[in-house]
Amino acid sequence: MDWLQILVLSVVQGLTEFLPISSSAHLILVPVLTDWQDQGLAFDVAVHVGTLIAVVSYFHRELRVILADGFASIAQRRRVGDSNLFWAVGLGTIPVGLAGLLFKDVIETSLRSPLVLAVATILFGLLLWWADRMGKRERDEHSIGWKDILFIGLAQALALIPGTSRSGITITAGLMLGLSRQAAARFSFLLSIPVILLAGGLYTIKLVQADTVVDWSVLIGGALLSGLTAYLCIHYFLKLLERIGMLPFVIYRLLLGVVLLVIFW
Repeated sequence: MDWLQILVLSVVQGLTEFLPISSSAHLILVPVLTDWQDQGLAFDVAVHVGTLIAVVSYFHRELRVILADGFASIAQRRRVGDSNLFWAVGLGTIPVGLAGLLFKDVIETSLRSPLVLAVATILFGLLLWWADRMGKRERDEHSIGWKDILFIGLAQALALIPGTSRSGITITAGLMLGLSRQAAARFSFLLSIPVILLAGGLYTIKLVQADTVVDWSVLIGGALLSGLTAYLCIHYFLKLLERIGMLPFVIYRLLLGVVLLVIFW
């Protein structure tokens, strides 16, 4: 890999991991448009580590409180401070984990067709627009209850369909439940932490089993670039979200879906 490829793929990963525009669609489209060879499993691990470091760094103050209150709630067997967010993130991850284990073969074969990717990009983009338009946007993430956790967790499992966008579908679910745009996005980003950990862990296991020769300069460069991009993406997305809404991302998704249909159909 040359440094132009490292730069482009790292920035694409850093942006699309958290914006509601589908990382899988972009990571498939970039090699098609550039005629680059596959970046390899080791690089995928590195850029996922970068995005994980970014989201943990950005929310480090909140995470310290959530973790402390969560463990205190276990010890005291009652709700403590922000312990509801601790349980919401943990329990909200279960559906996507189970779905990944149960439908792994289908996801890696039948659902990876360009048509599925394009249609999911368009349909879930329209659903995001509807949720943003119809949602009451009156609640914050601290008001999330058990039914909300189940609904958002099940929605996140749909992100295993390429083109859906994990952040997009969880933000959509949050908006449908009446969360504000900021609250839906913040909870989506918190919910990404165990998911990225799981994905990075699976990638790492595959990498170890493959016994691949590692170019550490490429991996470190990819992790740093994706992490910096992801951090800036989270910051400015949350800052501008109430002002711009979801419509720009919906329009982008529709255009991207059409491009995918033109290229692959």
